[in-house]
Amino acid sequence: MTASADPLIGTALEGRYRIDALIARGGMSAVYLGMDLRLARAVAIKVMDARYGMDSLFLRRFEFEARAVAGLRHPGLVAVYDQSVDDGIAFLVMELVEGGSLRELLRERGPMPPHAVVAVADPVLGALGTAHRAGLVHRDVKPENVLISDDGEVKVADFGLVRAVAEAGVTSASVILGTAAYLSPEQVESTTADARSDVYSTGVLLFEMLTGRTPFRGDTPLSLAYQRLSYDVPAPGDVIAGVPEELDEVVLRATERNPALRYPDGFAMQEAIVRAADELGLPAFTVPAPRRSAERMMVARNRAVQTQPHVPSGLADRSGGAGVRRPVGPPAPVALSMPADPVGAPGGPDADRRGSAVVSGEGQDMSGSAVWEPDVSGSADADVVADVELPTFKAAASTLTTVMWLLTVVLVALAVGGLGWWVGGGLFH
Repeated sequence: MTASADPLIGTALEGRYRIDALIARGGMSAVYLGMDLRLARAVAIKVMDARYGMDSLFLRRFEFEARAVAGLRHPGLVAVYDQSVDDGIAFLVMELVEGGSLRELLRERGPMPPHAVVAVADPVLGALGTAHRAGLVHRDVKPENVLISDDGEVKVADFGLVRAVAEAGVTSASVILGTAAYLSPEQVESTTADARSDVYSTGVLLFEMLTGRTPFRGDTPLSLAYQRLSYDVPAPGDVIAGVPEELDEVVLRATERNPALRYPDGFAMQEAIVRAADELGLPAFTVPAPRRSAERMMVARNRAVQTQPHVPSGLADRSGGAGVRRPVGPPAPVALSMPADPVGAPGGPDADRRGSAVVSGEGQDMSGSAVWEPDVSGSADADVVADVELPTFKAAASTLTTVMWLLTVVLVALAVGGLGWWVGGGLFH
């Protein structure tokens, strides 16, 4: 279904939450840019697939999980404002994080240096730990569910949705399709999950941030998921040069196949990675938001078409009123998929997790001098990101002062084992 044919665009759920533009669509739900007409604030609206709207078991679990997450308080959690069902449409109203996802950032920039990995992992693990102590499990930790704002805030989204879907009367292959690369062994074997399952998935997430790829390969999502039953996740340093051993050890413990050998919850893993960062002397760092995110494009396009004030009474609502929809430009299709070429399963079940796994040298040396500089020329959304261009070496070479500044930053990055990958893209403190 194209965005222009989406029947929800221009409607107001419960007469309050206007749906303005599609940001992304997945197997279980679609996320829209919206407006809370009562409070006059922009929001993100997650609308569940129609097959769930009439499932009473799903709706009960959906409401329970939404209430539980709304009660949590942590800066690393996307705030939940409201949850309801309107004419068979189950939806969740959330904080709009203006920026993009970690998935989009990894696509733009590739593997992350250690200081950037820690800057993402610290708030993510703090958010997970807060939920774990409240008895909640995310079950779907992956780059798509980690959001980065334009202010450098890192937040975790979509708590509880996988559990709600899994316990519903409607089966969904998309639950496996979306999480196959990050599922813990116990989730594959029995679909059970606890805080240690989130720890495993976060370990895979750290592996991907450090190496640019996920640890296993499979021809199908199911075979990909089952790889972790027989093989250990290798140390990131066995895949890409320059990863500090301290971070390797965090990933290896987090991804132990036996849950009892992992960190018990998000807070314990957070403590370990912060301790590793202190031992390495890694600098504090503000992670930049992706420049070409779906959310950013939709916000920019939506603002561009707002040529007149919005009158709530002139909108179609879900009760069948004969309102007039505000015209909006059709957003480009958005694809949120997993990396195309993960590393093959390294070694057998009894292989040493450091040193014995020999992976083809496709990774980038983390001590290399390459600096990420995206090519947006000729891109359909180049005009959207033109006003948020980040400094590059080409732009910085104009003055001797700037060159000296860049050289200083590069030397600092090299001193801590990082890449020049994010020079100009983030902010050291």
